[in-house]
Amino acid sequence: MKIIVDDCIPYIKGQIEKIADEVIYCPGSEFSSVEVQDADALVIRTRTVCNKSLLEGSKVRFIATATIGMDHIDLDYCNSAGITVANAAGCNVQSVVQYIRSCLYLLKLIKGVDFKGQTFGVIGVGHVGREVARLAEEEFGFRVLLNDPPRAAKEGTDGFVSLETLLAESDVISCHTLLTRTGQWPSFHLLDSHRFAEMGKKPILINSSRGEVIETAAIKKAIDNDILSHVLLDVWENEPNIDQMLMNKCFLATPHIAGYSADGKVNGTTMSLNSLISFFKIDMKNVKWDIQIPTPESPIIYASGEMDAALQYYNPFRDHIALTENPSSFELLRGNYPLRREQIGYKTYYYKV
Repeated sequence: MKIIVDDCIPYIKGQIEKIADEVIYCPGSEFSSVEVQDADALVIRTRTVCNKSLLEGSKVRFIATATIGMDHIDLDYCNSAGITVANAAGCNVQSVVQYIRSCLYLLKLIKGVDFKGQTFGVIGVGHVGREVARLAEEEFGFRVLLNDPPRAAKEGTDGFVSLETLLAESDVISCHTLLTRTGQWPSFHLLDSHRFAEMGKKPILINSSRGEVIETAAIKKAIDNDILSHVLLDVWENEPNIDQMLMNKCFLATPHIAGYSADGKVNGTTMSLNSLISFFKIDMKNVKWDIQIPTPESPIIYASGEMDAALQYYNPFRDHIALTENPSSFELLRGNYPLRREQIGYKTYYYKV
């Protein structure tokens, strides 16, 4: 079996070779139709666009993406061509929750934002959105509004609100929707000039879903017109060639790394490996994954409280500084992301001040 793998997928080297006869590593954006022609499977991230142009005439039967989103894959074409696709749903949930938690603490610490009595709106209530909603309500005491039309249509409207209501009533808005361009509820440019005009409280806006969910020209105008109080963006239209004017208007600008904890990466890689085993019915009797998550340089944390601890586990400003000092390094920053562990990787001791 021949598998072509994105060379930036972490912890996969030395593991996938246990189940494949031939493994070719390639930069995600450089997969070519010639290269995949005789491959049985691909293991990718968001930078590999899998469509008819790439896959037609190939032997590819299976694609594993080590990501939650699948907007980089033409699912209709894959279905018609008999190609099975598996994603890593939920792999980086806690990593994104960590990102949002630290963002909220930075707003509190640096901007003096008081969240008491405020409303937190979650757009897209899937694996990540559900846990972010839990964070907002249980750890920060927000009143939480949930918007997810596909779920509301399937499960009933109880517990969900319209986008109009969420935009009008939220003090903080966090986007976690998948990117869709067709269907009944497309999320492409979901937040445009008309939607920004519906915002009632000069909210804080956070986007860690997909850049195309927000129209770039519209959000720049909203910032200039004082419709938004603070903007925190991890995802951008036209990545890696991001709008630097928008970047400079953000309180926090990071290079699409909200889900990039080592813990989340191991989850995504392991899920991709397991999906290959399942699809190709590989006998794992004599095969065992031995992925080790690196230990942090300073695994013991001494903290004065939850905010202090959270920002020692992970402070997004390190990523903000790296990007804003050299925006053209967007892809390099993602491909060479430094070790980041979630709370589980530390031993924490609290002291009184």
